Amino acid sequence: MSTNTPTRTTKTTRTDRVPRLPEPRRDGFAVDGSDRSLGTNLPQRMGELLWAPMLAMALMAFAAAMILGVLRADVVATTPDDAVRLAQLQHVTAGVMFIGFTAVLSGIALAIARILGAFRVGGGQLQHTTIGHVQTLRMPTSAKLMIALMMMGMMAIIGGVIAHFVVAAQTTTAADLVAAEQAFVIIEAVRRIGVSLHLAAIAFGLVTIIEVLRFQAVRIGELATTPRHSSN
Repeated sequence: MSTNTPTRTTKTTRTDRVPRLPEPRRDGFAVDGSDRSLGTNLPQRMGELLWAPMLAMALMAFAAAMILGVLRADVVATTPDDAVRLAQLQHVTAGVMFIGFTAVLSGIALAIARILGAFRVGGGQLQHTTIGHVQTLRMPTSAKLMIALMMMGMMAIIGGVIAHFVVAAQTTTAADLVAAEQAFVIIEAVRRIGVSLHLAAIAFGLVTIIEVLRFQAVRIGELATTPRHSSN
């Protein structure tokens, strides 16, 4: 008497599990060929997992910064202690606010990565269904720049946030007020650099979407003239 053992199948979305080879194209697109969809790559999987938590973190940080701003507005600098408290709240409020900024900008970049992952998976599945052979666009230079600039922007803003908290902790007397104000101006410049890097990353992400759409439009035209795949 024999028993049949059911075979468990798993959904494959990792690119390193699908054999692929570079394929030449005359139109300049760099692609890999495979017998099925390559699925999402690591940045795209991170986008799927993290875009929503990043946006939620941004909303919480903005709400906290608004509360701190209200508290700061309620302080009147009539004594040296009040002036110290104002300087501390100035740094803490800016730090919390820019936690929100780096979260929302990173969330947008991750959402772009998620969109690119949907294009990659959907385009691969369409090619596999119609002709049985898949060409997947390699990561464009614009996508690599998006990732690099997003990381640089995040590090710049987080570094500025940490600096704000350190200065707030070190501002304890009226003698520290001038140094605290000077530090605020310097840290503000660092924050602006970080925001600029984030915005540049988002711009390169949009450029990548355009590149992917161009390739998929060309590829759909090729599918129309390629003999359809038969599973029989």
